[in-house]
Amino acid sequence: MDTEAQPTQRDRSSHPGAPGAEDRSRFALAARVADWVPGGRITLTLFACLAFSLLLNAFVVQPFQIPSGSMEQSLRIGDRVLVNKLAYRFGSQPRRGDVIVFDGTGYFGDADYVKRVVGVGGDHVVCCDKKGRLEVNGRPVDETAFLHPGDSASGVPFDVVVPAGRLFVLGDHRSDSSDSRDHLGSPGGGMVPVGDVIGRADWIVWPHRHWTRLTRPSAYAHVPAPAEGTHG
Repeated sequence: MDTEAQPTQRDRSSHPGAPGAEDRSRFALAARVADWVPGGRITLTLFACLAFSLLLNAFVVQPFQIPSGSMEQSLRIGDRVLVNKLAYRFGSQPRRGDVIVFDGTGYFGDADYVKRVVGVGGDHVVCCDKKGRLEVNGRPVDETAFLHPGDSASGVPFDVVVPAGRLFVLGDHRSDSSDSRDHLGSPGGGMVPVGDVIGRADWIVWPHRHWTRLTRPSAYAHVPAPAEGTHG
C-alpha cells in the first residue's frame, strides 16, 4: 500500500508556489495593518486615497484657481482649472494659443501665472499692424474670438523676437494683464522659459456653470514658421 500522504486541497492551496497564495498573503498583511492602524480599514482606505491624490497632483493633473481677471473672458476670477502636467512631458512643446500655467519666480514674480502663448522660440511678434492686430512672423492674427470685449491687441507697442526655449505670453484681458509686455526690460526680457511651464490648462471644472474644455483657438493656425536666422 502506498503510505505516502496525499496532499489535500488545503495543502495545495497553501503551498508557497500555489496560485493565489501570494494574493492571500498580501490580503492577510493588509488585514493585520488595518488592525494596527487606529480606525482600521476606513483609515487605511483614506490614507491610500490621499496617497493616490498626491501622486496624481504631483505628476498628472493639478487644480489651479484663477486669481485675477487677466484672462477674462476665457477664465474668470475664482474659476478652477485642471492643469495637464503631462502635456509637455514627452517631447511635445507649448504651441501658440495654448493656455499655460507657469512658475514666474525670478522674472514675473514669486507666484504661478496663467497666460496664453502667442509666440514660441524664433517667432517675430509685433504689435500692432495698421488694423490694430497682433502679427506673428508677418501674419496678422485675429484674436477677437477670445480677447476681452472692448480690448485691443495691445495698448503698448512692441516688436520682439522670442529666443529659443522661451515663450512670449499675454493675457486675454489685455488692458488688465501684467504679462510679457510689462517685463521686456526685466531679466529674461519678459520671456517664459519652457522649463518653467507647469502644464497646459485643459478644463474649467468649477463652478459647474463654467464647465468646459479649453481648446487651442484656430487664430494661430495659419501663422508660418519663423524665418531662418530669427532664433535667439
